[in-house]
Amino acid sequence: MNTWLLDTGPLVAYLDAGDPAHHPVAACLDDFSGRIVTTGAVITEAMHFVAAADGGPTLLAEFVDASALQVYDLCQPPELHEAAKLMAKYGDTPMDFADATLVLLAEALYARDIVTLDRRGFSTYRTRHRRHFRLVLDDYGSG
Repeated sequence: MNTWLLDTGPLVAYLDAGDPAHHPVAACLDDFSGRIVTTGAVITEAMHFVAAADGGPTLLAEFVDASALQVYDLCQPPELHEAAKLMAKYGDTPMDFADATLVLLAEALYARDIVTLDRRGFSTYRTRHRRHFRLVLDDYGSG
């Protein structure tokens, strides 16, 4: 089964019809029939962005439920240390904690397809095995 990693930007854009990236993100996610995964850090970041919108947090919770989005918690001490190393390594890009957890999840699941609006970051980041990411939204005219 094909697995896609989901970053914060597209998650928020999917929920906000007024977001400039909404249509390509919706087309991308609505067409996909594989497994979509993300991290708790991405959910936390997305919840922060949708909190001000009327019903935003509920929409996010409903999306996670309806899409069967698999959310991985990568906040144990070994993972935090690895994330901190990645954030230091890519400090000039920069890399935030949510991005670092997505790289760690990619390594754990041997996944490389990511739905992200962060072209600069995820064109630069590599897994421990030097695998690059495939930016899924490039196929949908966004990103």
